[in-house]
Amino acid sequence: MSLTLVTPTRDYLPAYVAALGRGWSPDTTAGGEATRLAQLEKIATDADGFLAGLDDPEALAGDVQLPDGSMVKRLPGYYRWLWDGDLVGAIGIRWTPGTEALPPHVLGHVGYAVVPWRRGEGHATAALGLLLPLAAESGLRWIDLTTDPDNVASHRVIVANGGRLIERFTKPEAYGGTEGLLWRVALTLP
Repeated sequence: MSLTLVTPTRDYLPAYVAALGRGWSPDTTAGGEATRLAQLEKIATDADGFLAGLDDPEALAGDVQLPDGSMVKRLPGYYRWLWDGDLVGAIGIRWTPGTEALPPHVLGHVGYAVVPWRRGEGHATAALGLLLPLAAESGLRWIDLTTDPDNVASHRVIVANGGRLIERFTKPEAYGGTEGLLWRVALTLP
């Protein structure tokens, strides 16, 4: 079965919970474990609320906690789960209405994570490729993504989807103040 992006629903939720239970987190920042545990708790207490918060193009789900514990205003966005008969990972997009600019605490428009037992199969590359037309339909002319300098696998994913390196930068203190790479992918309407 080929990879598709699916809207998170109760039909796919058991596979998502199983992946979280195996130690995977959709959050690739330093706060990944806390995110994993918080998601398991939210699903156990309010699965429908959890799912609704993953598809939030109007930013109604409330503030977001950064890895350092600070709270910031949520941006519009949504997540899609990577599916090929089982959960392969997650990809999300967020934006500022009317502009490609992002607040300083937002490291990029798109973030993705593939479950460890399915890495190296091309799923991240395919997922980003499937997301690009959706991002263009939302009015964005380009998307920015950030990676750690040593994350060669993500560099390849971005380049395979037309991305180019824009700059090296220092991440905000909320993300540890370490070095990052900023990439950009130009979008065209389908």
